[in-house]
Amino acid sequence: MKINKFHHIAIICSNYEKSKHFYVNLLGFKIIQETFRKERNSYKLDLRVGTDDQIELFSFPDPPQRPSQPEACGLRHLAFEVDNIDQSVADLLGKGICVEPIRRDEITGKRFTFFKDPDNLPLEIYQKNIG
Repeated sequence: MKINKFHHIAIICSNYEKSKHFYVNLLGFKIIQETFRKERNSYKLDLRVGTDDQIELFSFPDPPQRPSQPEACGLRHLAFEVDNIDQSVADLLGKGICVEPIRRDEITGKRFTFFKDPDNLPLEIYQKNIG
């Protein structure tokens, strides 16, 4: 088997409208398709990240909470590459999104930081070039 790339990342949210606003209006991801699945009382929102990547945002009635503190086994976080981390942090702060202090990756030398989505899913921005 040869795997070519990631096709998408799926996220289940607790409040669809709040998460849709966060990912579309605050982070600027483009809507590919929005589908309401009546039989599940659930939305599926396909979002374009960059040029090729996708996030599937799902809503389900009463999903269980995601254990994150202390970190649970499984998916740790999503990381997004940015050209200018200082500008990206300023943009997030300007939209009222709390951001951790910028750190430097001790292996790559690149700068990164974390923030959280409306359900406290850890999201990372990672500087494309060393700066």
